[in-house]
Amino acid sequence: MSRLSRGELEAILANALLRFEKDQLGRGPVETRAFLIENLIVIMARGVLTPEETALATVPRGPELVRQIRRELLEGSRRRLESIVQGATGCHVNSILSDIDVNTAECVFVFVLNERLDERYGWH
Repeated sequence: MSRLSRGELEAILANALLRFEKDQLGRGPVETRAFLIENLIVIMARGVLTPEETALATVPRGPELVRQIRRELLEGSRRRLESIVQGATGCHVNSILSDIDVNTAECVFVFVLNERLDERYGWH
């Protein structure tokens, strides 16, 4: 395995999530950033709502429906996301956590890995 820097791996993961969102929803976030913390990958995405989700969010139950749809999409794509992260890091994904704030059009993904990336890659 080649030795990627922390910044290189963060960029790879942020871009992979951007491509995943484009494939899933027809458009990707305006911005994605990844942060690597021991055995965690935290990916923040801004500008994530599709035009349809933005419109849905304006009706009384809309925000909860948007969150529910996003949860269902995540569950249906869990294996694909695990594969993307494992392919980029070489680590097994123990769990995936995600939430979306419909008001700010931001979402976060947290991947819990089976080992620390700083130790795996020798970062200090």
